[in-house]
Amino acid sequence: MPTLYYAVGACSLAPHIALEWIGAPYEAVRVKYGSSDLLAVNPAGAVPTLQENDGWLLTQCGAILDYLVSKHPEAGLAGGEGLRARAEAHRWSAFLTSDVHASFWPIFMPGRYTSDKSAAARQAVVEAGHTLVAKQFGILERQLVRRNYILGGDRSVIDAYAFPMIRWANKLLPTGLEDYPNVKLLHDRIAADPAVQTVLAREAGKIAHGMSAG
Repeated sequence: MPTLYYAVGACSLAPHIALEWIGAPYEAVRVKYGSSDLLAVNPAGAVPTLQENDGWLLTQCGAILDYLVSKHPEAGLAGGEGLRARAEAHRWSAFLTSDVHASFWPIFMPGRYTSDKSAAARQAVVEAGHTLVAKQFGILERQLVRRNYILGGDRSVIDAYAFPMIRWANKLLPTGLEDYPNVKLLHDRIAADPAVQTVLAREAGKIAHGMSAG
């Protein structure tokens, strides 16, 4: 069965949710960034990392989610059929990778973005990160007007991909999700899903790790 290497609080939560939604057997292995266990599998020391039965490895969250959609069409997580539907899915996956995820880096690691070591300089970087995140969440908020899910229709891997970033925003923005009621509704809808609750409990250490039948 495939093995997902994940870290708590990371965007690896997205393929973890997708695998649980799919319902096929898989193994989830918790690792730490840069740990020997992870480096033995992925020399980049990054999560998520998906390893198939034959040893083939796939990294990068968007690529893993797209692979799972193609591998398990029966799960209905593509967000629609046809050329334009797939293009929309790729569009929003790229948006989440390049725009949303990237906007959090100044908040996570402000020291990367200034040579000034003072607390004031780092706080200024964090505040600039808040502005970047707010801009991207404004786009997501508008997309969700009169939609239950990002691509419309039923849930898709794009909603799973957005979920960890929405959780980051809720925790790290000064007013949480207060300015994004549609995003908050999506967060609550996904968080209430029984499969997602299983994943969150597993990542919190409240249920046993190891093999899952989905």
